[in-house]
Amino acid sequence: MAVSREQALKMLTLWPAYAAFEDGKKGSIEVGKLADLTVISGDIMKMPLADIPKVKVLMTIVGGKVVYRSSANR
Repeated sequence: MAVSREQALKMLTLWPAYAAFEDGKKGSIEVGKLADLTVISGDIMKMPLADIPKVKVLMTIVGGKVVYRSSANR
C-alpha cells in the first residue's frame, strides 16, 4: 500500500520534528519556528504524479538564510 502525498510530506517534515521533541520549533512553517525550508518549482500536492520527478529546487533556506538559489531563480 502506498502512502498519500500528505503522509509523505509529513514523513519528511513534521513527524521527524515530533520524534525529536522539536515540533515546537521545527517541522512546519509557522511564526516563531526555524526557517529551514526548500522552495520548489511546483505544487507537489496537486500536480499529476508523473510530473513530481520533474520538480526543480529553486531555493534552500537554512536558519532563515538563503544557502542555495538556482540560476533560474536569480
